[in-house]
Amino acid sequence: MKLSDFHYDLSEGLIAQYPLPRGTERLMIVDRAKSKISHGHINDFKDYLLPDDTLVLNNSKVIPARLTGKKATGGNVEIFLLKELERGMWECLVRSSKPSRPGTAVYFESGLRAEIVERELEKGIVRFDRPELIFKTGKMPLPPYISRDAENRDREYYQTVYAKDDGSVAAPTAGLHFTNEMLTDISRKGIEQVYITLHVGLGTFKPVRVENIENHIMHEEEYFIGIEESKKINMAMNNKTRIVSVGTTTTRVLEHLMCEKGRIESGRGSTGIFIRPGFEFRCVNALLTNFHLPCSTLIMLVCAFGGYDLIMKAYSEAVKERYRFFSYGDAMLII
Repeated sequence: MKLSDFHYDLSEGLIAQYPLPRGTERLMIVDRAKSKISHGHINDFKDYLLPDDTLVLNNSKVIPARLTGKKATGGNVEIFLLKELERGMWECLVRSSKPSRPGTAVYFESGLRAEIVERELEKGIVRFDRPELIFKTGKMPLPPYISRDAENRDREYYQTVYAKDDGSVAAPTAGLHFTNEMLTDISRKGIEQVYITLHVGLGTFKPVRVENIENHIMHEEEYFIGIEESKKINMAMNNKTRIVSVGTTTTRVLEHLMCEKGRIESGRGSTGIFIRPGFEFRCVNALLTNFHLPCSTLIMLVCAFGGYDLIMKAYSEAVKERYRFFSYGDAMLII
């Protein structure tokens, strides 16, 4: 398929700049068997779950990855954390008006000091003198389509209530809708909740630049699944009960493992799976997700799961019905 097949028109006014209170967002329900689209609210989500469903969620925690400091000359430097290599030593993006050479020191208002150890183009290795201050100094890495600076309240907004393991530089956004009360209500229905981890990388915002999407090279992201969690998911598949995936990140891990191992195997790894129309899903039976950017790999995954024609029709209806789009927006449940 062509990249242009995944385009839709969206006015900037529909891009959510702030979230609604958790649990109050709208929910579009896309029923694949009936080719039907209906409308509700995220609090209705539990009503679409069956007692023997297994709900799988991504518990990766977003780190305050964006740090802004100054060189001794007074020049501004932005350091964007990518991956911790060892305590106090990070792989980063380093942006400044003039290139910062190795040995350059960067000072932050919190008292934190950094030294650029290596640099190649925008990427570099940075050593911080007081690792305990790194996350206190940084701001949440809001995506580029949110046209405002991150605020302190984004530390709560841009994080799921069940976030546990530090490592993402973007939120697994389908999980942002849940409150603790909603999760408790789901548990009361007897529905198993299983938590896995995929650290969302900066590559999630990487645009597709080739017209033939078959030629796109997907970014890699790291994941972890525990032994008990893998057993529960495998048991659900053996029993032929539904796996309900919360988010495209969760879906990528599960389907990656089915492609590579033929089962959900515990452990750490990385995936560069590129799910697009024509992909055969072997684990996920229902998907909760947000509305994604035109021509992104995420909308391609959703089209693969829901069917191209039905999902593009759903997006057209979402625009017409003025749903709120992207990270802080509304949700879509595909059953």
